[in-house]
Amino acid sequence: MDFVEQLKSSVDIVNVIGEYVKLRRSGANRYMGLCPFHSEKTPSFTVHVVHQFYKCFSCGAGGDVVKFVQEKEGLSFYEALSLPEVSDPPLRTEVLDHWTGVVDRFRIPDQTRYVWYATVGADATTIWANFQGADPNVELVEINVRRSVFYPTEQHLDYITVRGFEMAQAACPWTPPTADQPGLIGPNWAKGWIIEDNVIHDAKCSAISIGKEASTGHNYATARGDKPGYQYQLESVFSARQIGWDKEHVGSHVIRRNTIFDCGQNGIVGHLGCVFSTIEDNHIYNIALKREFYGYEIGGIKLHAAIDVVIQRNRIHDCSLGTWLDWQTQGTRVSRNVYYANNRDLFVEVSHGPYLVEHNIFASAASLELFCQGGAFVNNLVCGTLRFESVMDRATPYHVPHSTQIAGYAVIYGADDRYVGNLFIGGDRDQAYAPGSEFHRTATHGTSGYDGHPASFADYLARIDAQPPGDLQRFPGVKQPAYIRGNAYAAGARPSESEQDALIIGGAVSVGIVEDGDAVYLQTELPEDFDRARVGVVTGLDLEHVRFADADYEERDGSPAVMDVDLVGERKELGLNYPAGPIAGLAAGTAHVRVW
Repeated sequence: MDFVEQLKSSVDIVNVIGEYVKLRRSGANRYMGLCPFHSEKTPSFTVHVVHQFYKCFSCGAGGDVVKFVQEKEGLSFYEALSLPEVSDPPLRTEVLDHWTGVVDRFRIPDQTRYVWYATVGADATTIWANFQGADPNVELVEINVRRSVFYPTEQHLDYITVRGFEMAQAACPWTPPTADQPGLIGPNWAKGWIIEDNVIHDAKCSAISIGKEASTGHNYATARGDKPGYQYQLESVFSARQIGWDKEHVGSHVIRRNTIFDCGQNGIVGHLGCVFSTIEDNHIYNIALKREFYGYEIGGIKLHAAIDVVIQRNRIHDCSLGTWLDWQTQGTRVSRNVYYANNRDLFVEVSHGPYLVEHNIFASAASLELFCQGGAFVNNLVCGTLRFESVMDRATPYHVPHSTQIAGYAVIYGADDRYVGNLFIGGDRDQAYAPGSEFHRTATHGTSGYDGHPASFADYLARIDAQPPGDLQRFPGVKQPAYIRGNAYAAGARPSESEQDALIIGGAVSVGIVEDGDAVYLQTELPEDFDRARVGVVTGLDLEHVRFADADYEERDGSPAVMDVDLVGERKELGLNYPAGPIAGLAAGTAHVRVW
């Protein structure tokens, strides 16, 4: 039993919440009261005795006893822009997500009225704060300036295990890929750390950092102003190779079974230092929801150069972006994760692959954003939009397979993607991107965005051969292939015109994620047509060779990748057929399947 489970088993949730809320019994196993997280006159706040969880059916607040105490007692303050705002801060219920243009909700509206402001001089810093009637001389109040909680000052302190702690409140700085990347906890350019079974929260920026150090570049674009950050980031890759960025000296960390929440920038971050690592069985939520930062380095998990990184069996929800894989996503595997209630679920940027995304649930309105090439998507449930685009103004490196050795670099033509055995669900594009916003027009439900792309490599080469004689100029105007087969489409999701065996499912379809205390369920209502959506076990031998990286889909040991375990851990047998989507036992009719 891990630290969190031990804590929860030692207390009764009714007694704890009863200290804050007047509860009355409502049935054999439930209590009800007025929600402490928003103003209401009619009780909608429920506490369940048997399952030890609470839920407000009005504002949506919910969780276990640990989460209740954290949200009620451990609130961080919002930073005000001016001193007058401290006196009477407004109650804010909604906030704009800058990337999608969609209005999101504040999870705890009352928290937005707890604000602070500071003036910093040469000799003194003065802080003003609004405690909403609480006496800071009586309550526990912490003004924190420590950069980290556990972070070595020296590099290459290898093979350290950190287990079973609650670690919180660190004023760690912004962690871009062009600077030193300290977090609340991290190895500081080392190898073989294990960070497991911890509760980690309230990092000003990033909770766990497995990122780069300062000698390979530290905010040079800002300090010098002579070259763009992109160029300095490119240089940092070559600088890292010169100081021993390889499998023998850096990376290979294990981050597992942690609960990570309430951080301003990232739950887990890392450029370069993340290589060959495993991130598994973590619960990550409430990341970057205060919206105090805007930048291109934000996510529940945000990695650059995630070479041979495995991200599996994580629950990631209520983040401005679930997972962002940026630059050099090669040999990376995103497997058996549950994403929901994020502004966006998965974003892969300026990478050449091969990377593999298999047996996941992407349940948010904006599911997949791909500014990259060389991906393979196998047996996923995609409930939201998919959009991809080329990036012709930024060339990024690719590597010798399973190595940090640089093999070349190229711009992003887009596509060279594979989709096999996925279940796509249609929806309202306006929920993903605001009408008129930059990405609204090109977002689709299903794979129809690949219309016009060649369906085979032979077709691609024929189109290249048809170009006028030349070299570089022959390629940019020719779309890369899209290998799409064996997928199912429901509720208005549309296949690419090149997919010959697409199954379009008619009839009413309902798919949703339901939280029940600590458990998460996939709830589905599928018509009979769904049972015709069948596909065999997919391996790397079934997936087309990746063009730019000149590589195949492999396990870390170089053998062909095998995708034979579904989201809930059921093993699939080679030679048999299974339903489209991430769950081997899913069938037509009504289903209520625990996925976490």
